[in-house]
Amino acid sequence: MTKETRGFTLIELIVVILILGILAAIAAPRFIDLTGQARIAALNGLRAAVSSAATLANALTVAQGNSANQAITVEGSPVLMTNYYPSSASGGIDAAVRFDAATFSTAAPAMTFRVTAAPTPASCAFLYTAALSTTQPASVATATTTGC
Repeated sequence: MTKETRGFTLIELIVVILILGILAAIAAPRFIDLTGQARIAALNGLRAAVSSAATLANALTVAQGNSANQAITVEGSPVLMTNYYPSSASGGIDAAVRFDAATFSTAAPAMTFRVTAAPTPASCAFLYTAALSTTQPASVATATTTGC
């Protein structure tokens, strides 16, 4: 009685390893570029948070019957207001949003929110401008994502 051993030949194993190598070489560049997409998603998420915080701060100041430039308190933090919307100065919209300062940074005169880890932070940003009058809302510009 002879014992038959069955298995893969060396050629079959080399072909399988070669096919897996080709698939990895094709798939790897798709996964390498995910950091830029993640930065864009984080920036757009912060942009939505800034827009919502401005709207909610406006609703709170109107509901309380405050004057146009009277500061409000949002969850224990004072927020400076300009024309019924959060100010673009320090202590305004940045206090209303409470974002991660290690990930995002701000710059004056109008509040510019930037992704600090981006290759070009100035080109991975959006601009918040306080209300120019009591009859128009604050504006949140479209995000620039070319440097993300």
